Amino acid sequence: MTITLYGIRNCDTMKKARAWLDSHHVGYAFHDYKTAGIDHDRLRRWCDLLGWESLLNRSGTTFRKLAEADRAGLDAGKAIGLMLAQPSLIRRPVLESGKGLLVGFRPERYAELLDTPR
Repeated sequence: MTITLYGIRNCDTMKKARAWLDSHHVGYAFHDYKTAGIDHDRLRRWCDLLGWESLLNRSGTTFRKLAEADRAGLDAGKAIGLMLAQPSLIRRPVLESGKGLLVGFRPERYAELLDTPR
């Protein structure tokens, strides 16, 4: 099973997720938005599966620094455009495996999806 962890290397939540995966001996590929970006089709698929609202990080400084016009009237198309332009707006981590897709880090959800001990 291929597992990919998407996010930004220096994010504290990312560090927790990576430490959890490492301590449970779960192999994964890491995709850093800062260096590799994110492609439109993947982001669209995630939004179709989970809803753009669960992927858009409204609590971060990147969102707060957006112009009011960018924050107003959000819908799927506008949110995807913003996340493509500024991947820091994507909530993290995103864990993608053959069994499912998770946004955010909660150890119990990781253990359940990946069939590992808690």
